[in-house]
Amino acid sequence: MGSGCLKVTKYFLFLFNLLFLILGAVILGFGVWILADKTSFIAVLQMSSPSLKTGAYILIGVGALTMLMGFLGCLGAVNEIRCLLGLYFTCLMIILLAQIAAALVIYFQKETLKVELSGIVVNLIENYDPLDEDKRNLQDAWDYVQTQIACCGWTGPKEWENNEILRNKSNTEYPCSCSNRSKDLMEGRGFCSLEDPLNGTATYADWPVHEQGCMDGVEEWLKDNLGIILGVCTGVAVIELLGMILSISLCKNIHSEDYTKVPKS
Repeated sequence: MGSGCLKVTKYFLFLFNLLFLILGAVILGFGVWILADKTSFIAVLQMSSPSLKTGAYILIGVGALTMLMGFLGCLGAVNEIRCLLGLYFTCLMIILLAQIAAALVIYFQKETLKVELSGIVVNLIENYDPLDEDKRNLQDAWDYVQTQIACCGWTGPKEWENNEILRNKSNTEYPCSCSNRSKDLMEGRGFCSLEDPLNGTATYADWPVHEQGCMDGVEEWLKDNLGIILGVCTGVAVIELLGMILSISLCKNIHSEDYTKVPKS
């Protein structure tokens, strides 16, 4: 190929790697968001499930490595450094294979994650205590979920009857974040009292709360957010593949250019 084709390949690779660097920053941002978010359902998972924390750190690591690869690709393309382009190609291939492996693991472990998620929420409901400052962030996150999705419990409000504090009060109180009354939602957390409990006792059927459980709403929320993350990762994978093709093409072109410059004896 001529020098014109070499320049086109070089600048295309530079542009792809610039985009690659930006997408790497987005992946890193997702990882930081998972660790820093304290007001949504991610906080419940993050504080209760070590696997999510591990996943967040992996996202941060992959994002940082992706940004580094983008920088190396830009540097190798502009300066036409063959060894740097070769290193770039190898690293891209490793990252791409790792992403495929991670996607397969997530796909085949999704039912396990669902069971783990159910156990986390049920345990949280049973041990919910507004006076426990050590679990304040976790409990506030679940109150936020119930308020935003307009739901109660994981599969329904009956699960709150297993809460120790409510049992001790004969279920004459109920979680404020479950309430379908605006004055209770202003409280936002903790327990609200029934106005006229029958014989000093009550059941979840007597509570002015939402009847729908949060499971369906949370699953939909997770699907929406995971869809965004998977979309970004797919975009990165496509750019990785194109970067590999362009880098190996540029390596060959540089070699051909060097060969044509060698004086013939």
